[in-house]
Amino acid sequence: MILFLSLKLAPSSLSEKLRRIDYFGTVLFVGSVSSFLIPLSWGGISYDWDSWHTLVPLCVGGVGLVVFGFYESYYASNPIVPPVIFQNRTAIASFIGSVLQGLILWCSLYYLPLYYEAVKEYSPIIAGVALFPETFTVAPSGMIAGVLITATGRYRWAIWIGWALSTAGLGLMCLIKVNTSMVGWIFLNTVPGLGLGILFPSLGYAVQASADPENLAIAVAMFSFFRALGQAIGVAVGGVVFQNRMFTNISRYPALAPMADAYSKDAAGLVQVIKAMADGADKANLKEAYTDSLRTVWVVCCAVSGIAMVISLLTEHYDLDRALETNQGLLDSYDDESINSLKDFEMQAERRIVAEPRPWAW
Repeated sequence: MILFLSLKLAPSSLSEKLRRIDYFGTVLFVGSVSSFLIPLSWGGISYDWDSWHTLVPLCVGGVGLVVFGFYESYYASNPIVPPVIFQNRTAIASFIGSVLQGLILWCSLYYLPLYYEAVKEYSPIIAGVALFPETFTVAPSGMIAGVLITATGRYRWAIWIGWALSTAGLGLMCLIKVNTSMVGWIFLNTVPGLGLGILFPSLGYAVQASADPENLAIAVAMFSFFRALGQAIGVAVGGVVFQNRMFTNISRYPALAPMADAYSKDAAGLVQVIKAMADGADKANLKEAYTDSLRTVWVVCCAVSGIAMVISLLTEHYDLDRALETNQGLLDSYDDESINSLKDFEMQAERRIVAEPRPWAW
């Protein structure tokens, strides 16, 4: 990039550029998002979800984001997040889709290895290998979808197919049981990997196609931000669903009921507990409860994917064949001076050909 990416610099001084930065909006945005995300990482583990340690920063972050939106809309002269990028129904549907895709993807990639380790008792390395049906289908399907979208100039079909496959695949994952064979879970996990992979480029195309040229960069940046936000929320949502369901499942077994609260708090920590238990009825019951709790997580993800599929119907078609309109884009190799020099060279060559015709001159 340093050697070959030539940028056309906008004519302005460094001090002028520094004055255009939205310092207050940046501090408010980063602080609010951090305050919102931090309690999601420790909720239900370090502190209970109803603890003030979790609720206070969560509420402060939410209120801060509301204040940030109000400030950006009415007071910021050069807003870090221009509200105009949200005044388009295709962009809004794609932003929501990116949040939900990140939520589903990371909820699956975080909790699926725990099934392999806790229920199948695979080692961490083998559990990572067992993720190949999803991880090795996301990238290829995304690449194929990107090539087809580029060739056809249409992206809505990819979004709809991606959400349909994701919803169907997550529904199939609800069929996973304690005794599901290796061939079974391989095929069950392939479908959601294909669907979630197709969504990676297609949602990005929709955001770029619907954005105005002057807001294209920030629209793409917010697309990446919303997907990362969904990833953080996905792990937290999956944890809440797992804890509640696991507590209910363990409470059904008299021998395990006294440990229901402790076992249900940490899905990852419970893996080592199950592996350390001797084979018997208690271990089998705990595996059954663990699998059923994870199936509930897949059910929630399937429902979220279905909602996203319905929202994606709002996506409109925009032409992808657009010129880059910006005062700070790529530096054209043929600027005005080069074009004039090239024209002079062509005129001189024509004069020489007319004056001294040769057999190869044509």
